[in-house]
Order: sequence, then C-alpha cells, then structure tokens
Amino acid sequence: MSNENAALRLIFPQWQGGNNPPYYLGSQMLEWLAPETTGIVEVVNVTEPKPENSALQVENGIRGRSAIKLQLLDAQRRIHKHQPESITVLGGDCLVSLAPFAWLQEKYGDRLGVLWIDSHPDVQTPAQFANAHAHVLAALMGIGDTGLTSAVKSPLAAEKIMIAGIHDPLPYEEQFIAEHGISICSPHDVRNGAEKIVNWLKEQQIEYLAIHIDLDVLDPQFFRSVLFARPGRGADEFGHVAEGKLTIADVLNIVGKATAQAEPVGLTLAEHLPWDALNLKHMLEQLPLLGGRDKISLSVTD
Repeated sequence: MSNENAALRLIFPQWQGGNNPPYYLGSQMLEWLAPETTGIVEVVNVTEPKPENSALQVENGIRGRSAIKLQLLDAQRRIHKHQPESITVLGGDCLVSLAPFAWLQEKYGDRLGVLWIDSHPDVQTPAQFANAHAHVLAALMGIGDTGLTSAVKSPLAAEKIMIAGIHDPLPYEEQFIAEHGISICSPHDVRNGAEKIVNWLKEQQIEYLAIHIDLDVLDPQFFRSVLFARPGRGADEFGHVAEGKLTIADVLNIVGKATAQAEPVGLTLAEHLPWDALNLKHMLEQLPLLGGRDKISLSVTD
C-alpha cells in the first residue's frame, strides 16, 4: 500500500440501524480505546441521540430509514474522497459495514472474501424485521431495500462469504443461508480448529479479506459490553435470538488463521454496548456541579 491515503479509519457511531441509542457512545469508546493510527481518520456525521430525536419512525419497512440513508451517503462520500486500499470501521451498529465493504468489493472484485464473525447472519429484509442492522449482509449481496442496495455497485457473491460463530439461526435466516450456499463455521467448529475457514479461503482463492466483528458474537457471561448482557434483562427478553458463544481468544484465533491466508483490507468492530460506562455517564449527568447536559436514553428497543 504505497499511497498516503491507503489506510482509512472510519468512526461511525450509527445507532439508528439497531434502534439503540447507546451504540453512539459505544463507537466513541472504541475510538478512544483503539491504538493510534498514522492513516486518515474520518468521522461520519451521525446525530447524537437525545430524548427528542431517539424515537424513530418506520419508513418503507425500515426504522429510521431517512437518517440511515443520509449517513450511508456521508460514509460513501468520505470513502470515495480518499480512495483507500484498506478501511477500518469503529461502529455503531452492524449496518456500518455496508458502505466500506461495498467499496472494497468494488475495488477487489472476486479476489475479496468477507469473514462475518457474528452470532447472526444479518440477511433479513424489511419483510422480516424493521431494524436495518439485521439487513446488512443481504444488502451487500444486492438483496433488500433499495435505500441500502443502491450503495452496492458490485454485489458480493454468496460463495465469497463465511459466517463464523453463527448458531441457531431463525427459520428465514436458515433458509436464506441454505438457498444461497453461504459457508458457515459454528462455535463448535471454531473451537475445534476453524479449519472450515481456512479451507474456504483456499477453495475460493481469496486474496483479500474484509472482516466484520459483531461483538455480540462473544459470550455475554464473559464479555459484558454487548446487548445480551444488558443489566436487569429478563431471561426471555430476546426470545429465540441467538446469544454469543465465543471468547475473545476464539475471535483472535479466527482472525489470525484467516489473515495468515489472505491480506486484511477491511475490519469492522460493531455493536459495542458498554453498559457500566453508560450508566455511569447517566449518573454523572445528574450529580450536582457536573450535570446540565441532555440525557441519552438507556432504553433498548427491538
């Protein structure tokens, strides 16, 4: 990567795709925690969630569609300005991977593979679910609402996708994966060597890799800054939605094995929900001599 704009770091605190205001602070904290970069940094324009703007309307089957489209266009503009060879994204909800991965797919074509490390496949459409963070991988394949798929000039082929950490998909998701022939690696397979990932990379002759890490792939018993570790949650609050079963060591092992075979050109960290920090922030806003700012709602809506 020889040109000075080769590496782009995108700070993308999108919360509307998951209809979950705390993703905003989650992205900001990832930015603070991440090692410094010598590359270009851009911050996507996302409205900070406040009580007066956090109630999103469903438009054309997608909650917060207008805001999501504006943020998608802003992300595209920032990416195209720099013409990067690699992109790191610190989100925000899972939809933040749409513009960056679409760019990488257009740039690298069938030499690019997408390693989607997630408990969920994110292949739904407005017909199944209104929250667009569950639509992103289907949108990268050119499937779903045109407000999302319009960003994808070169749809991602199903055989270039590997979903790692997935288990117990919903019926529609299971059918979609089967019909399109998407490769998967279960938590059990991950812990037993993850050879499916290595074999997929070799069979598909993948030279470049875009890696999406949804932090809720991590077991909430051991990593608490995810949706499923929300303090005070009910045992059945999330219904039949799969909860993470991997550890940080599992994720690092997957990434290490994959990047030994293909050059990483994309990396997303998404769905960071630092509950203790959020609750402490809420407390600080209400203490004497510290308060005065508008309060971010800590409610989670599905």
